[in-house]
Amino acid sequence: MSSIPEARNELAPGGLNETHDPLRRSWVESADDPRGDFPIQNLPFGIFRCDARAAPRAGVAIGDRILDLAAARGAGLFRGVAAEAAEAVTGPTLNALMGMPRAAVSALRARVSELLSSKGVDSSAVRRLAATLLLPMEAVEMCLPAAIGDYTDFSCSYTHMGGMRAGEPAATFFQFPIGYHGRASSIRVSGFPVRRPTGQWLSSGSLPAAGRGGPPPRMSYGPEPRLDFEFEFAAFIGRGNALGMPIGVDAAADSIFGYCLLNDWSARGIQMLEMSGLGPFLGKSFLTTISPWVVTDEALAPFRTVRPARRPNEARVPAHLDSQRDAKAGNLDIELTASLQTREMRASGIAEVRFVETNLRHLYWTFAQMIAHHTSNGCDLRPGDLLATGTVSGPEVQGRACFAEINERGTKPLELPGKSRRVWLEDGDELTLRARASRDGFVSLGFGECRGCVAASPT
Repeated sequence: MSSIPEARNELAPGGLNETHDPLRRSWVESADDPRGDFPIQNLPFGIFRCDARAAPRAGVAIGDRILDLAAARGAGLFRGVAAEAAEAVTGPTLNALMGMPRAAVSALRARVSELLSSKGVDSSAVRRLAATLLLPMEAVEMCLPAAIGDYTDFSCSYTHMGGMRAGEPAATFFQFPIGYHGRASSIRVSGFPVRRPTGQWLSSGSLPAAGRGGPPPRMSYGPEPRLDFEFEFAAFIGRGNALGMPIGVDAAADSIFGYCLLNDWSARGIQMLEMSGLGPFLGKSFLTTISPWVVTDEALAPFRTVRPARRPNEARVPAHLDSQRDAKAGNLDIELTASLQTREMRASGIAEVRFVETNLRHLYWTFAQMIAHHTSNGCDLRPGDLLATGTVSGPEVQGRACFAEINERGTKPLELPGKSRRVWLEDGDELTLRARASRDGFVSLGFGECRGCVAASPT
Protein backbone atom coordinates (compact mmCIF):
# COMPACT_ATOMS: atom_id res chain seq x y z
CA MET A 1 0.00 0.00 0.00
CA SER A 2 1.25 3.47 -0.86
CA SER A 3 2.10 5.79 2.02
CA ILE A 4 1.48 8.96 -0.02
CA PRO A 5 -0.98 11.21 1.86
CA GLU A 6 -4.24 11.24 -0.09
CA ALA A 7 -5.09 14.77 1.02
CA ARG A 8 -2.27 16.22 -1.10
CA ASN A 9 -3.34 14.84 -4.48
CA GLU A 10 -5.44 17.89 -5.32
CA LEU A 11 -2.42 20.13 -4.76
CA ALA A 12 -0.39 18.62 -7.60
CA PRO A 13 -1.33 19.46 -11.21
CA GLY A 14 0.72 16.50 -12.38
CA GLY A 15 -0.56 14.25 -9.60
CA LEU A 16 1.36 12.28 -7.00
CA ASN A 17 2.88 8.87 -7.66
CA GLU A 18 5.21 6.33 -6.08
CA THR A 19 8.28 8.51 -6.64
CA HIS A 20 6.90 10.87 -3.97
CA ASP A 21 6.44 8.08 -1.39
CA PRO A 22 8.01 9.36 1.86
CA LEU A 23 8.87 5.79 2.90
CA ARG A 24 10.93 5.06 -0.19
CA ARG A 25 14.63 4.79 0.58
CA SER A 26 17.73 4.45 -1.58
CA TRP A 27 20.61 1.98 -1.38
CA VAL A 28 22.84 5.05 -1.88
CA GLU A 29 23.34 5.82 1.81
CA SER A 30 23.95 9.57 1.43
CA ALA A 31 20.53 9.95 -0.20
CA ASP A 32 18.84 9.11 3.09
CA ASP A 33 20.51 11.94 5.02
CA PRO A 34 17.59 14.23 6.03
CA ARG A 35 19.89 17.24 5.74
CA GLY A 36 20.77 16.51 2.12
CA ASP A 37 19.31 18.14 -0.96
CA PHE A 38 18.97 15.08 -3.15
CA PRO A 39 16.96 12.22 -1.63
CA ILE A 40 15.42 9.61 -3.91
CA GLN A 41 12.21 11.68 -3.96
CA ASN A 42 14.08 14.47 -5.80
CA LEU A 43 16.22 13.06 -8.66
CA PRO A 44 17.06 16.31 -10.48
CA PHE A 45 18.74 16.30 -13.89
CA GLY A 46 22.01 18.03 -14.71
CA ILE A 47 24.96 18.13 -17.09
CA PHE A 48 28.49 17.33 -15.89
CA ARG A 49 31.94 16.41 -17.10
CA CYS A 50 34.76 14.61 -15.36
CA ASP A 51 37.47 17.05 -16.51
CA ALA A 52 37.95 20.00 -18.83
CA ARG A 53 38.74 17.73 -21.80
CA ALA A 54 35.77 15.42 -21.38
CA ALA A 55 32.50 15.88 -23.26
CA PRO A 56 29.60 17.03 -21.04
CA ARG A 57 26.94 14.40 -20.38
CA ALA A 58 23.71 14.03 -18.43
CA GLY A 59 23.28 12.71 -14.91
CA VAL A 60 20.81 12.48 -12.05
CA ALA A 61 21.70 13.64 -8.53
CA ILE A 62 21.23 11.10 -5.75
CA GLY A 63 22.68 11.98 -2.34
CA ASP A 64 26.30 13.01 -2.91
CA ARG A 65 26.55 10.95 -6.10
CA ILE A 66 25.61 11.34 -9.77
CA LEU A 67 23.99 8.56 -11.74
CA ASP A 68 25.65 8.61 -15.16
CA LEU A 69 22.70 8.22 -17.54
CA ALA A 70 24.92 7.26 -20.48
CA ALA A 71 26.51 4.46 -18.44
CA ALA A 72 23.10 3.28 -17.23
CA ARG A 73 21.78 3.29 -20.78
CA GLY A 74 24.84 1.37 -21.96
CA ALA A 75 24.20 -1.24 -19.29
CA GLY A 76 20.72 -1.81 -20.71
CA LEU A 77 18.91 -0.56 -17.61
CA PHE A 78 16.20 1.37 -19.46
CA ARG A 79 13.36 0.01 -21.54
CA GLY A 80 10.18 1.22 -23.22
CA VAL A 81 9.32 4.90 -22.91
CA ALA A 82 12.05 5.39 -20.30
CA ALA A 83 14.61 4.15 -22.83
CA GLU A 84 13.32 6.66 -25.41
CA ALA A 85 13.68 9.47 -22.89
CA ALA A 86 17.17 8.29 -21.88
CA GLU A 87 18.16 8.31 -25.55
CA ALA A 88 17.23 12.01 -25.65
CA VAL A 89 20.04 12.91 -23.24
CA THR A 90 22.94 11.56 -25.25
CA GLY A 91 24.10 15.10 -26.09
CA PRO A 92 25.76 17.83 -23.97
CA THR A 93 22.47 19.48 -22.91
CA LEU A 94 19.04 18.55 -21.56
CA ASN A 95 17.15 20.39 -24.32
CA ALA A 96 16.02 17.26 -26.16
CA LEU A 97 14.72 15.72 -22.92
CA MET A 98 13.00 19.00 -22.02
CA GLY A 99 11.18 18.90 -25.35
CA MET A 100 9.74 15.42 -24.80
CA PRO A 101 6.19 14.80 -23.53
CA ARG A 102 5.82 15.02 -19.76
CA ALA A 103 4.83 11.34 -19.66
CA ALA A 104 8.19 10.35 -21.15
CA VAL A 105 10.17 12.43 -18.65
CA SER A 106 8.04 10.99 -15.84
CA ALA A 107 8.73 7.45 -17.08
CA LEU A 108 12.49 8.07 -17.05
CA ARG A 109 12.36 9.56 -13.58
CA ALA A 110 10.24 6.65 -12.31
CA ARG A 111 12.71 4.12 -13.73
CA VAL A 112 15.67 5.92 -12.14
CA SER A 113 13.78 5.92 -8.83
CA GLU A 114 13.21 2.17 -9.16
CA LEU A 115 16.87 1.51 -9.98
CA LEU A 116 18.07 3.51 -6.98
CA SER A 117 15.43 2.27 -4.54
CA SER A 118 16.59 -0.13 -1.84
CA LYS A 119 13.60 -2.34 -2.70
CA GLY A 120 13.66 -1.82 -6.47
CA VAL A 121 13.17 -4.88 -8.66
CA ASP A 122 16.56 -4.44 -10.38
CA SER A 123 18.39 -2.70 -7.56
CA SER A 124 20.69 -5.64 -6.81
CA ALA A 125 21.97 -5.68 -10.38
CA VAL A 126 22.50 -1.93 -10.29
CA ARG A 127 24.41 -2.12 -7.02
CA ARG A 128 26.94 -4.47 -8.61
CA LEU A 129 27.55 -1.79 -11.26
CA ALA A 130 27.75 1.08 -8.77
CA ALA A 131 31.44 1.74 -9.39
CA THR A 132 30.64 2.35 -13.06
CA LEU A 133 27.27 4.05 -12.74
CA LEU A 134 27.80 6.42 -9.79
CA LEU A 135 30.28 9.28 -9.63
CA PRO A 136 31.07 11.45 -6.59
CA MET A 137 29.78 15.01 -7.06
CA GLU A 138 32.98 16.47 -5.69
CA ALA A 139 34.96 14.85 -8.51
CA VAL A 140 33.09 16.41 -11.44
CA GLU A 141 32.54 19.83 -12.99
CA MET A 142 28.94 20.93 -13.41
CA CYS A 143 27.93 22.62 -16.68
CA LEU A 144 24.94 24.63 -17.85
CA PRO A 145 22.03 22.17 -17.95
CA ALA A 146 20.63 23.51 -21.23
CA ALA A 147 21.45 25.60 -24.26
CA ILE A 148 19.41 28.62 -23.16
CA GLY A 149 18.07 30.22 -26.30
CA ASP A 150 16.10 32.95 -24.53
CA TYR A 151 15.93 34.30 -21.00
CA THR A 152 13.06 36.39 -19.63
CA ASP A 153 13.21 38.05 -16.22
CA PHE A 154 9.93 39.03 -14.57
CA SER A 155 9.25 41.05 -11.43
CA CYS A 156 6.52 39.22 -9.52
CA SER A 157 7.07 40.20 -5.89
CA TYR A 158 4.64 42.74 -4.45
CA THR A 159 7.09 43.48 -1.61
CA HIS A 160 10.05 44.03 -3.94
CA MET A 161 8.17 46.23 -6.37
CA GLY A 162 6.78 48.31 -3.52
CA GLY A 163 10.08 48.46 -1.64
CA MET A 164 12.08 49.58 -4.66
CA ARG A 165 9.62 52.43 -5.12
CA ALA A 166 9.17 53.29 -1.43
CA GLY A 167 5.45 52.62 -1.62
CA GLU A 168 2.93 50.76 -3.74
CA PRO A 169 3.96 49.03 -6.99
CA ALA A 170 3.01 50.70 -10.25
CA ALA A 171 -0.61 50.17 -11.35
CA THR A 172 0.45 47.87 -14.20
CA PHE A 173 1.93 45.41 -11.68
CA PHE A 174 -1.62 44.30 -10.77
CA GLN A 175 -2.67 43.78 -14.40
CA PHE A 176 0.00 41.37 -15.68
CA PRO A 177 3.45 39.97 -14.75
CA ILE A 178 5.98 42.65 -15.74
CA GLY A 179 9.10 41.32 -17.47
CA TYR A 180 11.99 42.10 -19.80
CA HIS A 181 14.18 40.15 -22.18
CA GLY A 182 17.42 39.24 -20.40
CA ARG A 183 20.79 38.22 -21.79
CA ALA A 184 21.10 34.44 -22.24
CA SER A 185 24.79 34.43 -23.31
CA SER A 186 26.05 35.58 -19.90
CA ILE A 187 24.29 32.91 -17.80
CA ARG A 188 26.72 30.66 -15.90
CA VAL A 189 26.45 27.92 -13.30
CA SER A 190 27.20 28.18 -9.59
CA GLY A 191 30.82 28.94 -8.75
CA PHE A 192 31.63 31.08 -11.78
CA PRO A 193 33.52 34.26 -10.68
CA VAL A 194 31.46 37.45 -10.46
CA ARG A 195 33.62 40.06 -12.16
CA ARG A 196 32.61 43.57 -11.03
CA PRO A 197 31.35 45.29 -14.18
CA THR A 198 32.56 48.60 -15.50
CA GLY A 199 30.21 51.23 -16.85
CA GLN A 200 28.61 54.65 -16.57
CA TRP A 201 26.75 55.89 -13.53
CA LEU A 202 25.58 59.21 -12.11
CA SER A 203 28.01 60.77 -9.66
CA SER A 204 25.18 62.64 -7.95
CA GLY A 205 23.00 59.54 -7.65
CA SER A 206 20.03 61.32 -9.26
CA LEU A 207 18.48 60.63 -12.63
CA PRO A 208 19.04 63.11 -15.49
CA ALA A 209 16.27 65.61 -16.09
CA ALA A 210 13.88 65.03 -18.99
CA GLY A 211 14.48 67.05 -22.15
CA ARG A 212 17.51 69.11 -23.10
CA GLY A 213 17.17 71.94 -20.63
CA GLY A 214 19.35 72.39 -17.58
CA PRO A 215 22.93 71.37 -16.89
CA PRO A 216 24.08 67.92 -18.02
CA PRO A 217 24.23 65.29 -15.27
CA ARG A 218 27.61 64.57 -13.69
CA MET A 219 28.66 61.19 -15.04
CA SER A 220 31.34 58.76 -13.91
CA TYR A 221 32.83 55.78 -15.71
CA GLY A 222 34.57 52.96 -13.90
CA PRO A 223 33.97 49.92 -11.70
CA GLU A 224 30.34 49.69 -10.53
CA PRO A 225 30.16 51.15 -6.97
CA ARG A 226 26.77 49.60 -6.06
CA LEU A 227 27.02 45.92 -6.90
CA ASP A 228 23.96 43.98 -5.75
CA PHE A 229 22.33 40.55 -5.94
CA GLU A 230 18.73 39.53 -6.48
CA PHE A 231 17.50 36.20 -5.13
CA GLU A 232 15.29 34.72 -7.82
CA PHE A 233 13.76 31.40 -8.78
CA ALA A 234 13.62 30.20 -12.37
CA ALA A 235 11.80 27.68 -14.58
CA PHE A 236 13.04 25.85 -17.65
CA ILE A 237 10.44 25.53 -20.40
CA GLY A 238 9.58 22.04 -21.63
CA ARG A 239 7.70 21.54 -24.91
CA GLY A 240 6.81 25.19 -25.54
CA ASN A 241 4.42 26.42 -28.26
CA ALA A 242 4.24 27.25 -31.96
CA LEU A 243 4.64 30.87 -33.04
CA GLY A 244 1.27 32.63 -32.97
CA MET A 245 -0.31 30.13 -30.56
CA PRO A 246 -0.80 31.42 -26.97
CA ILE A 247 -0.64 29.02 -24.04
CA GLY A 248 -3.55 29.12 -21.59
CA VAL A 249 -2.90 29.20 -17.84
CA ASP A 250 -3.68 25.52 -17.22
CA ALA A 251 -1.63 24.35 -20.20
CA ALA A 252 1.16 26.70 -19.11
CA ALA A 253 1.51 24.83 -15.82
CA ASP A 254 2.24 21.67 -17.79
CA SER A 255 4.82 23.32 -20.06
CA ILE A 256 7.42 23.60 -17.28
CA PHE A 257 10.20 21.00 -17.25
CA GLY A 258 11.83 22.00 -13.98
CA TYR A 259 13.31 24.67 -11.75
CA CYS A 260 16.59 26.10 -10.48
CA LEU A 261 17.85 28.96 -8.32
CA LEU A 262 18.96 32.18 -10.00
CA ASN A 263 21.03 35.16 -8.89
CA ASP A 264 20.34 38.22 -11.00
CA TRP A 265 23.54 40.14 -10.23
CA SER A 266 22.74 43.84 -10.54
CA ALA A 267 24.93 46.88 -11.10
CA ARG A 268 22.63 49.45 -9.46
CA GLY A 269 24.53 52.54 -10.55
CA ILE A 270 24.50 51.47 -14.19
CA GLN A 271 20.94 50.15 -13.90
CA MET A 272 19.45 53.29 -12.36
CA LEU A 273 20.86 55.38 -15.19
CA GLU A 274 19.34 52.99 -17.73
CA MET A 275 15.92 52.95 -16.04
CA SER A 276 15.28 56.47 -17.36
CA GLY A 277 15.28 54.95 -20.85
CA LEU A 278 14.12 51.54 -22.08
CA GLY A 279 14.97 49.65 -18.87
CA PRO A 280 17.64 47.17 -17.69
CA PHE A 281 20.51 46.56 -20.09
CA LEU A 282 24.20 46.71 -19.07
CA GLY A 283 23.24 46.83 -15.40
CA LYS A 284 22.01 43.23 -15.67
CA SER A 285 23.66 41.59 -18.69
CA PHE A 286 27.19 41.16 -17.28
CA LEU A 287 26.36 37.89 -15.44
CA THR A 288 23.48 35.76 -14.20
CA THR A 289 24.20 32.71 -12.04
CA ILE A 290 22.01 29.60 -11.80
CA SER A 291 22.22 26.41 -9.76
CA PRO A 292 23.26 23.49 -12.01
CA TRP A 293 20.62 20.90 -11.02
CA VAL A 294 17.13 21.12 -12.55
CA VAL A 295 14.50 19.90 -10.08
CA THR A 296 11.60 18.58 -12.15
CA ASP A 297 8.12 20.00 -11.92
CA GLU A 298 6.92 16.50 -11.05
CA ALA A 299 9.26 16.26 -8.04
CA LEU A 300 7.74 19.45 -6.61
CA ALA A 301 4.12 18.28 -6.89
CA PRO A 302 3.76 17.78 -3.11
CA PHE A 303 4.81 21.36 -2.41
CA ARG A 304 2.21 23.24 -4.44
CA THR A 305 0.13 25.80 -2.62
CA VAL A 306 -2.43 28.55 -3.17
CA ARG A 307 -1.44 31.81 -4.79
CA PRO A 308 -1.90 34.97 -2.68
CA ALA A 309 -5.45 36.30 -2.56
CA ARG A 310 -6.00 39.79 -3.92
CA ARG A 311 -7.05 42.53 -1.56
CA PRO A 312 -10.34 44.41 -2.09
CA ASN A 313 -8.59 47.52 -3.42
CA GLU A 314 -6.58 45.60 -6.04
CA ALA A 315 -7.60 44.84 -9.61
CA ARG A 316 -9.06 41.39 -10.22
CA VAL A 317 -6.97 38.81 -12.06
CA PRO A 318 -7.54 39.21 -15.82
CA ALA A 319 -9.62 36.32 -17.17
CA HIS A 320 -6.92 35.11 -19.57
CA LEU A 321 -4.47 34.83 -16.65
CA ASP A 322 -6.85 33.11 -14.26
CA SER A 323 -8.00 29.56 -13.57
CA GLN A 324 -9.34 27.60 -10.63
CA ARG A 325 -6.42 25.21 -10.76
CA ASP A 326 -3.86 28.02 -10.72
CA ALA A 327 -5.60 29.83 -7.85
CA LYS A 328 -5.64 26.63 -5.82
CA ALA A 329 -2.18 25.25 -6.55
CA GLY A 330 -0.24 27.67 -8.74
CA ASN A 331 2.41 28.63 -6.21
CA LEU A 332 5.18 26.59 -4.58
CA ASP A 333 6.02 26.48 -0.88
CA ILE A 334 9.81 26.68 -0.97
CA GLU A 335 12.01 28.31 1.66
CA LEU A 336 14.75 30.50 0.18
CA THR A 337 17.86 31.53 2.12
CA ALA A 338 20.93 33.60 1.25
CA SER A 339 24.26 33.57 3.11
CA LEU A 340 27.25 35.90 2.90
CA GLN A 341 30.91 35.55 3.80
CA THR A 342 33.12 38.59 3.36
CA ARG A 343 36.84 38.47 2.66
CA GLU A 344 37.47 39.70 6.22
CA MET A 345 35.26 36.97 7.70
CA ARG A 346 37.04 34.34 5.63
CA ALA A 347 40.47 35.59 6.76
CA SER A 348 39.36 35.44 10.40
CA GLY A 349 37.88 31.96 10.06
CA ILE A 350 34.31 33.23 10.52
CA ALA A 351 31.69 31.11 8.74
CA GLU A 352 29.12 32.48 6.33
CA VAL A 353 26.08 34.21 7.83
CA ARG A 354 22.51 33.69 6.72
CA PHE A 355 20.95 37.11 6.17
CA VAL A 356 17.93 36.44 3.93
CA GLU A 357 14.98 34.16 4.71
CA THR A 358 11.99 34.29 2.39
CA ASN A 359 9.60 31.94 0.60
CA LEU A 360 8.51 31.45 -2.99
CA ARG A 361 4.85 31.32 -1.91
CA HIS A 362 4.95 35.13 -1.51
CA LEU A 363 5.01 35.62 -5.29
CA TYR A 364 2.08 37.69 -6.52
CA TRP A 365 2.11 36.05 -9.97
CA THR A 366 2.61 32.32 -10.61
CA PHE A 367 4.81 30.68 -13.23
CA ALA A 368 1.73 29.59 -15.16
CA GLN A 369 0.57 33.21 -15.31
CA MET A 370 4.03 34.34 -16.43
CA ILE A 371 3.99 31.82 -19.28
CA ALA A 372 0.41 32.64 -20.27
CA HIS A 373 1.24 36.35 -20.39
CA HIS A 374 4.55 35.75 -22.19
CA THR A 375 2.79 33.84 -24.98
CA SER A 376 -0.43 35.90 -25.07
CA ASN A 377 0.79 37.78 -28.14
CA GLY A 378 1.81 34.54 -29.86
CA CYS A 379 5.47 34.61 -28.79
CA ASP A 380 6.89 31.10 -29.05
CA LEU A 381 8.77 29.50 -26.16
CA ARG A 382 11.20 26.67 -26.83
CA PRO A 383 12.69 23.80 -24.77
CA GLY A 384 15.42 25.20 -22.56
CA ASP A 385 14.13 28.78 -22.44
CA LEU A 386 14.55 30.24 -18.96
CA LEU A 387 11.96 32.33 -17.08
CA ALA A 388 12.85 34.00 -13.77
CA THR A 389 10.58 35.42 -11.08
CA GLY A 390 12.38 38.61 -10.21
CA THR A 391 13.51 39.22 -6.63
CA VAL A 392 11.51 36.97 -4.29
CA SER A 393 11.13 39.29 -1.31
CA GLY A 394 8.81 38.50 1.56
CA PRO A 395 6.91 40.84 3.89
CA GLU A 396 9.26 40.29 6.88
CA VAL A 397 12.45 42.33 7.36
CA GLN A 398 14.61 39.23 6.87
CA GLY A 399 12.67 38.55 3.66
CA ARG A 400 14.32 41.43 1.79
CA ALA A 401 16.14 39.58 -0.97
CA CYS A 402 18.52 42.22 -2.36
CA PHE A 403 20.74 44.93 -0.87
CA ALA A 404 18.68 47.69 -2.50
CA GLU A 405 15.91 46.72 -0.05
CA ILE A 406 18.13 45.67 2.87
CA ASN A 407 20.13 48.92 2.98
CA GLU A 408 17.00 51.11 2.70
CA ARG A 409 18.29 53.12 -0.26
CA GLY A 410 21.88 53.14 0.94
CA THR A 411 21.20 54.43 4.46
CA LYS A 412 21.34 51.25 6.57
CA PRO A 413 24.36 48.92 6.35
CA LEU A 414 24.04 45.20 7.00
CA GLU A 415 25.93 44.40 10.22
CA LEU A 416 28.07 41.24 10.01
CA PRO A 417 30.40 39.36 12.39
CA GLY A 418 33.99 40.52 12.78
CA LYS A 419 33.02 44.21 12.53
CA SER A 420 32.15 43.81 8.85
CA ARG A 421 29.42 46.02 7.39
CA ARG A 422 27.93 46.00 3.94
CA VAL A 423 25.84 48.53 2.08
CA TRP A 424 26.67 46.91 -1.27
CA LEU A 425 28.75 43.89 -2.25
CA GLU A 426 32.50 44.36 -2.11
CA ASP A 427 35.34 42.49 -3.81
CA GLY A 428 35.98 39.15 -2.14
CA ASP A 429 32.40 38.74 -0.89
CA GLU A 430 30.96 35.28 -1.50
CA LEU A 431 27.18 34.96 -1.72
CA THR A 432 25.37 31.61 -1.62
CA LEU A 433 21.69 31.01 -2.38
CA ARG A 434 19.90 27.86 -1.18
CA ALA A 435 16.33 26.56 -1.20
CA ARG A 436 14.33 23.83 0.49
CA ALA A 437 10.86 22.46 -0.21
CA SER A 438 9.23 21.01 2.90
CA ARG A 439 5.76 19.82 3.85
CA ASP A 440 4.47 17.54 6.59
CA GLY A 441 4.12 13.99 5.35
CA PHE A 442 6.73 14.31 2.58
CA VAL A 443 10.51 14.16 2.28
CA SER A 444 12.18 17.58 2.00
CA LEU A 445 13.99 18.45 -1.22
CA GLY A 446 16.84 20.85 -1.96
CA PHE A 447 18.26 22.50 -5.07
CA GLY A 448 21.99 22.60 -4.41
CA GLU A 449 23.95 25.82 -4.19
CA CYS A 450 23.85 28.92 -6.36
CA ARG A 451 27.13 30.54 -5.38
CA GLY A 452 29.31 33.39 -6.61
CA CYS A 453 32.36 35.27 -5.32
CA VAL A 454 32.93 38.89 -6.34
CA ALA A 455 36.19 39.60 -8.15
CA ALA A 456 37.71 43.02 -8.86
CA SER A 457 36.87 44.87 -12.05
CA PRO A 458 39.27 44.19 -14.96
CA THR A 459 39.79 47.95 -15.28
